[in-house]
Formats: sequence, C-alpha cells, structure tokens
Amino acid sequence: MSISIRIPTPLRPYVGGAKAVDAEAGTVTQVLNALSAKHPELQKHLYNEQGKLRSFVNVYLGDEDVRYLQGTDTPVPDGATLSIVPSVAGGIGAMYASPLPTLNNDEIRRYSRHLILPEIGMDGQKRLKAARVLLVGAGGLGAPSAMYLAAAGVGTLGIVDFDVVDESNLQRQIIHGQSTVGQPKMQSAKARIQDINPNVNVIGYEFPLDSTNALDIFKDYDVIVDGTDNFPTRYLVNDACVLLGKPNVYGSIFRFEGQASVFWAQHGPCYRCLYPEPPPPGLVPSCAEGGVLGVLPGVIGVIQATETVKLITGIGDSLTGRLMLYDALEMKFRELKLRKDPACPICGEHPTVTELIDYQEFCGVKPTAHIETKDGVPEITVRELSERLKTGLETTNTLLLDVREPNEWDIVHLNEARLIPKGEVPQHITEFAPYDEILVHCRSGARSADIVKFLRNDIGLKNVKNVKGGILAWAKEIDTSLPQY
Repeated sequence: MSISIRIPTPLRPYVGGAKAVDAEAGTVTQVLNALSAKHPELQKHLYNEQGKLRSFVNVYLGDEDVRYLQGTDTPVPDGATLSIVPSVAGGIGAMYASPLPTLNNDEIRRYSRHLILPEIGMDGQKRLKAARVLLVGAGGLGAPSAMYLAAAGVGTLGIVDFDVVDESNLQRQIIHGQSTVGQPKMQSAKARIQDINPNVNVIGYEFPLDSTNALDIFKDYDVIVDGTDNFPTRYLVNDACVLLGKPNVYGSIFRFEGQASVFWAQHGPCYRCLYPEPPPPGLVPSCAEGGVLGVLPGVIGVIQATETVKLITGIGDSLTGRLMLYDALEMKFRELKLRKDPACPICGEHPTVTELIDYQEFCGVKPTAHIETKDGVPEITVRELSERLKTGLETTNTLLLDVREPNEWDIVHLNEARLIPKGEVPQHITEFAPYDEILVHCRSGARSADIVKFLRNDIGLKNVKNVKGGILAWAKEIDTSLPQY
C-alpha cells in the first residue's frame, strides 16, 4: 500500500530536497525502514546505535503520535500520511485573583480596543497590567513577543539576554535597529519597549541563564516565554517551569518552518514529554548555520504573544496539549496532538529529575577548549591559512574544503576552496584519498569541526584540520572587504 511521508526541513537535504516521499509498507516500522533503505543518510538521524528510533524524533500518523497508538508496529492504512517531527527550539482560566490594579484614564484610552472586546474588557486588561511575563531571549522570537506584549499592556516584562546587537540580527529581530548595533540586546529591547508603552516595567537580566539562577528568576513571573536558540537552555527552561509549576510558552524556528505550543505540566505535557532527549550536538543545525526566513520568527513570536495573553486573561483554548506546525513556503498550519508521558523523567508519575541539572552536559555540549583537547580537533587559524595560500596549497598537496551550502558560497567564498556541503561529504570520501592534508572551513567553524571529527575518527584520515572561525574570521581578520553574514 502507498504511504506518503512528510519530510521536515532539516532532513530534506538527505532525500534530495523532497518535502514528501512515498513508500510501500504496512506498518510504521516498515515505512521507516523503506525510507532509510532508499535514503541511507537518514539512518543516523532516525535511529540510534542500537537501532531504535531516536527519542528526539517523533512520528505522527495523521495527527496522532504513534507512541500512544501501537508504537512503530502501528498499521498504516493505504493512502495515509506519516509525519516525521524532530526537535528543532480548553481555556485554563484566569491566573489572578482580586484585587486587581485599576486603570487610569490614559490607560483606558490606550487600551480602548481591548476594553470593547467582551472577552477581555476591563477585567482582562487589569489582569494584563498585573501580569509578570519573562522572555528568555530578546532575539528573533523574543523581539515580536516583547513588542506585542508591551503594546497589549502586560505590566512587567522580564528579559534574559546577555548578547549584543549585531547587524546580521536586523533581518529578523525587529525590536532592534541600526542605531543600537553594538549595544546589549537587553538595553536595546528595553528602550524600544518603553517607547511603545511607558507603562511597562522592564526588568533586565544581562547574564547567562543557568541551573544556579533559573529558579530564582522564574519564581517571580507568571508566564515564561521561551525564545531560546539552543537545546541546553530549552531543556533548562522546561525543567525550571515544571519544578515551579509555571506555563512555558514554546516557540522554535528553522529556515521556513516553525513550531509553537504551551507546555504546562499541571495541565498537560511538558517539553520532555515531546522530546525526552536532545539530539546529539551538531546533528540539528542552528539558524546561523541553516538560515531562517526573516519574517518567520515574527509569525511564531506573535503566536507566542497571543498564547501568553490568552493564559493571562483566561480566554480561548490554549495550545496546551497541541503542537502547531507552520510551513511558510506552503503557507500551511498543521496541528498535532500531544499527550502527557507517564514515564516523563520530570513531570511523569515517578519523576527522576527533581532539581535542575547540568544542561550543557545533558545535551552533550562541552566548552570549546575541551573539544579541542579531549575530542582532538586540530585547528589552523585564518592567518596561518593566509600564509599557506600565499605559497600555494599545491606545494603541500592540500585540499581546502568548504562545507557550507551553495547559497552561502554565492555570498562569499575563497577561490582556492572546493565546495562540498556538509551533508554530502560522506558521498565524496574516495576523492579525499589523494591529498596529504585537508583543511576544512564553514561559516564560523562549527560545521567544519564536525566534518574534521568525522574524517579523522570515522574515516581514519589523520591530517585534517579545522579552520578556526571559518570564513567570518577570514572576513574580519584577513580581507575586510568581504561581506559578513
């Protein structure tokens, strides 16, 4: 029988860019086996070393998670659609009791379009004024969320962000502008928020969120809005919310696709129920590596703001127990059902995670210095590479390998390099044998480090080095006329 398999954006490079692949099979297991046989590069993304489906990959038959049907032995009817959803980042009722703050005449005038909505009215607007919302991140998702929550009249907005505004942020992080490039994001966001609505109290946290401070910060807020861009912080946010009983308004983005939900363990599943474990480091590229459509975080961030307003005012049906998927290229929204996992390690029936842990270690992320020494990733600086290029790589029979994507190559590249995108490197292994040395670079050094480890540890090529900092470092230190992206 014929089955259609929806392929998410991160996995499309391994199926020739296809959005959907057809397979002939009778069960979920047979469908996935047929898919892996036809596209072998998908194997490591779907299965672990023991041959089991990875815990950070969910499979849906229609809108049902197969884990809650018959597992991967679930029969698949002819013409059905199977969706692979990997981790990429009824009304619950009003959250506040009386007495609520009053609204002055200026506030009544400002929020008049809310006040004439029967679902919000004076009571709902007072609840917004009383609310305390924490935004984890003032970047792509945090920017639209913060601006609309401020405009809506949320009384207190906390912002956790210790980064500075970079020109490359301005394509999507609309809370910042050209005049604030180089400034701390938190300060830039605060100024913009207070320009939108001077009634909002903004509290900034200009330091990294970690296991030592998350609970102390979160406890003073009613809703946590997750605008993070990395897995350690995402799991930290989830676990802190579960331990404190706070709602976690979740959003994630990648290239042209986004996800949104509300994780609130007291009323439904948490993030770990959906993704019990994170993907291995490097398996899921960041937005800096894979890119993101500039308007995409606006869509998802506004959805997060909408869900936050609904939670505060107690109106509508929240996304608790539902995962919303958005495809900007197809302009389609899909919804998948989420269920609380009784075996969840933090919100299940017998939790094993009862306090915050080391999330860098949990996600397999180690400091750069450890990677260089423990994992044995030798490096060459861009200045050293520059000297090598002056004498000619042919003198040492060296290959300069660029593992970025073709569209990145079109932006800027070194003429001496050969382009082989990271996902295609395994198909070109035999072509590397004639070289005595291979130097690998990408945009900033992360993808190329993965390829260096792959070539050294899995293939056995020993004289392979990573170009530290990638082509960004080259543009900053060697040829400043080149564009940076």
